Amino acid sequence: MREYKNKEDAQKKSYFSDRFYVAPSIAKLDVSQDETFENDIKYLASKVDILDRYIEKEHLVIYINPTDNLKVVEILKNELEYDMMMDISAIDYLSSKSGFEIFYEMLSMSKNKRLRVKFFIQEKEPINSVYGLFKMANWAEREMYDMYGVKILNHPNMKRILMPNDWQGHPLRKTYPLQGDEFAAWYEVDKIFGKEARDIIGPEIRDSAAIDRYDTTRFSRLGHEVPYGTEVTPNSEQKSSKEYLEEGGVPFIKKFKEEDSVTLKERK
Repeated sequence: MREYKNKEDAQKKSYFSDRFYVAPSIAKLDVSQDETFENDIKYLASKVDILDRYIEKEHLVIYINPTDNLKVVEILKNELEYDMMMDISAIDYLSSKSGFEIFYEMLSMSKNKRLRVKFFIQEKEPINSVYGLFKMANWAEREMYDMYGVKILNHPNMKRILMPNDWQGHPLRKTYPLQGDEFAAWYEVDKIFGKEARDIIGPEIRDSAAIDRYDTTRFSRLGHEVPYGTEVTPNSEQKSSKEYLEEGGVPFIKKFKEEDSVTLKERK
């Protein structure tokens, strides 16, 4: 029986993490510090419920009820001069909150101000399309559906935009493996040759970092370099010294030698 692996957050860990990196904190300022934003919030709050509001990196950020998304965007466009929709997407909080945070990034050309509308929905909770107000929502909402599975109501062409129409799963969910699932590994083989060819062809290698140095004339492994075009087999490589400056290089730069290197335990 195949070993069970927890798929609750398959994308949580990346291949690389900087051991010296400290995540910066961003200050959230009171809306009263910007007169334009303060006036916009007062007007908007008289029309709909505003759950939270603050200024972050010169953006006005507001949280609203998901059922008010179309009404809020309409007010922002037609009455408060936020005349451009720059981006629409979702953030996956399925593991911790069983849903998604949806955001709209908007720009006012006349005020030279940016505003971000946010609201939270449950996994299968649909939202209204804003395509009737901003045509850019056509592709952005389709991408959100394709990548996250967010259902959009009243969209003129709600179908996948990046993945094939018969694809299974939503690739930007954290539950979706970084290299794809079993369906992804066999998709092209099944589509082009049929399932009966699986034993002959084998699954697709979907790891973007996978390199087979015996299947190319251009890749050389550090410490085992060979001239371009040399036929390489597992038993033909000769180990060489690791020196990063070729012969005849810049004379005042000292050659790196592996035995002289030191690995830092902490940043100086």
